[in-house]
Amino acid sequence: MSGHSKWATTKHKKAAIDAKRGKIFARLIKNIEVAARTGGGDVSGNPTLFDAIQKAKKTSVPNDNIDRAVKRGSGLESGGADWQTIMYEGYGPNGVALLIECLTDNRNRAATEVRTALTRNGGNLADAGSVSYLFTRKGVVIVPKADLTEDDVLGAVLDAGAEECNDLGDSFEVISAPTDLVAVRTALQTAGIEYDSADSNFVPATTIELDEEGARKVLKLIDVLDDCDDVQNVVANFDISDEVMEKLDA
Repeated sequence: MSGHSKWATTKHKKAAIDAKRGKIFARLIKNIEVAARTGGGDVSGNPTLFDAIQKAKKTSVPNDNIDRAVKRGSGLESGGADWQTIMYEGYGPNGVALLIECLTDNRNRAATEVRTALTRNGGNLADAGSVSYLFTRKGVVIVPKADLTEDDVLGAVLDAGAEECNDLGDSFEVISAPTDLVAVRTALQTAGIEYDSADSNFVPATTIELDEEGARKVLKLIDVLDDCDDVQNVVANFDISDEVMEKLDA
């Protein structure tokens, strides 16, 4: 899920130790299968597959699981599902806009899961196009700080097409056009800078500031959506202040 950048970073770090690791593994494996099916099983010629594999490895998905997913996706091994990508649009509490990306082999099941999660938690489905215009697809690379400064990161990625670098506390978020994502990721690698993830994702043009009560409601809804088997990613246009985040963490 991404919305407030610091919350997105918290979710990313939590994923590695989450009790629902098996679910996270399954989600990452789906991404690898689809990437291999659409672009082939050779990572040197399929940057989407490369990034999907890197993300899986960062989350400690076993190499055997990764290899088998690549083979299923590329047709070298049987058992691959006919995954379809579906984007649902909706609203949550406080008018927060939501984009809910699903990867499913059963469209009816996915629609029912998403609709139920929304209606039971103060949200509702919206018509196609009524929410998506609030977001722009961008390349997003998360770089752990370690001993790096913002200048270190900017120096490595500016010539590769990076548009901005945001300080998230424990990491930096590098934003680029989706078409420059591979170039930015490659520039970091060339500079010897580690990154946690490199994804093409939707970024909100504007955000809604949430108080503590609103934040609890929105985050509960997003957690319920994340628990849906077919949901791969949830993007929202909310913002949470550091003060409210501290209260939530407590």
